[in-house]
Amino acid sequence: MPFFLEYVTCTHNMNLFNLVKQSLPGTFLLLSSVVNGQQSKPNIVFILADDLGWSDLPVYGNKFNEAPNLTRLAHDGMIFTNAYSASPVCSPARASILSGQYPARVGIIDFIPGHWRPYEEVVVPSNRTQYLPEEIETIGEALKKSGYKTGYFGKWHLGEGRKYHPLNRGFDEANVGQGYFNTKFDPPREQSADKIISERLADFGIDFIEKNKQEPFFLFIANWDVHCLFDANQELINKYQKKEKIDGYPCNAIYAAMIDQMDNSLGRLLDKLESCGLDENTIVIFTSDNGGIISENQYPGVEEDRMQMLVPDKRHIYKDNPLLYIATTNVPLRGEKGSLYEGGIREPLLVKWPEKVKPGTQSKAIISSVDFYPTFLELAGAGKPEPQTLDGVSFLPALVNGKFNKERAIFWHYPVYHHDVPSSAVRKGDWKLIENLVDGSVKLYNLSIDISESTDLSKVFPQKTTELFSLLKEWQKEVKAEFPKLNPNFDNMRRNEWAY
Repeated sequence: MPFFLEYVTCTHNMNLFNLVKQSLPGTFLLLSSVVNGQQSKPNIVFILADDLGWSDLPVYGNKFNEAPNLTRLAHDGMIFTNAYSASPVCSPARASILSGQYPARVGIIDFIPGHWRPYEEVVVPSNRTQYLPEEIETIGEALKKSGYKTGYFGKWHLGEGRKYHPLNRGFDEANVGQGYFNTKFDPPREQSADKIISERLADFGIDFIEKNKQEPFFLFIANWDVHCLFDANQELINKYQKKEKIDGYPCNAIYAAMIDQMDNSLGRLLDKLESCGLDENTIVIFTSDNGGIISENQYPGVEEDRMQMLVPDKRHIYKDNPLLYIATTNVPLRGEKGSLYEGGIREPLLVKWPEKVKPGTQSKAIISSVDFYPTFLELAGAGKPEPQTLDGVSFLPALVNGKFNKERAIFWHYPVYHHDVPSSAVRKGDWKLIENLVDGSVKLYNLSIDISESTDLSKVFPQKTTELFSLLKEWQKEVKAEFPKLNPNFDNMRRNEWAY
């Protein structure tokens, strides 16, 4: 069995560290440093994109968008190819990160405040609370107890008002806001007020790093990019309008500019860590909250069939053009945000940790967003909060030693309408089963040979279907999942109307 050994050095003598590592194969080595006689735990920088799809980045094969700093992060660290959000939409995904629990257990199963179809075939459940439940100890609170300075900047979407603000959920410093230009933050912050939000978040993060560089810190940057309505600096938009287009990809210049500006923000944070001498003892994680959004269904009573995806003052760029309504494509993945097909839940995940994570490596480990909480606890040497259930597992062994459970099972429960019907799902190893919560049907896919989920194998492999369906039913019961119910007001002519 592998065992853990902590190696503490005041000089970062990596030759000695590597000698010890080679002499003790199979040993998990956690490098710490000593500064001014005190042990320094690794800093944690967690960067979350909004609605960024798995296939939107060059490191995952995109040939049009540019993200040189994310590519740099990947080259300096590890790329995960089987990373997932625990939900295909915003609030539940964020709740899973902050709590370490599946959204069905937390009780936030849709974005806050949620939406529904009053005349659909079924009445869907709603969020049990329109905020992150107060009894949950957030990862911010847990790390703060372990001696970390904690900062949260950007989109929150887990409760309105100061009572539910991240300042009251374990973060020493926090400013939350959403939008692109002229963003108003709570608490108010005029620093770089004339800049687009991605640059402002970099400014806030750099300021936080500077103020806390003498002690361990946890910095959470929650980007608004690439959420619609789309907006970006005109100079970047011009760049992508002029760029040669790629067959089979929408090549939306504004969408590409948003990825570029978010990437610039990340680059500034990475540069700050290096200039402060913190790079070696900082783990940097980048991921997204859910899959990419291809397009939005239009609301009833509006003339167009689909919602325009651009802010009003940018719509002239694609006047009389389909790109007014189309953002991206998740090909080769099926589906999009709001769906439990891979396009709605499979995420980019890049991790850099110098001297611990081998540069330029790739992992096939099955990761869920519920795993960040226990991973951060292990990094900090912190204990699990009691009596809080943690659904995730630390992926530190996958990062450092390439060790992971190939047959691990992870779960989803999204019992509401969005870009698909209410559904539940389980992935175990290469197999994935999706349950339709309206008609009770199930579909089975083998992701190792059919990443596009094009061929239902449920009838071909009945034993595997039964195995995964039983596993899903047990999990649903364990987390007390809530289900849709038949709608006595079902009206086939009005079934697509939305209510909020």
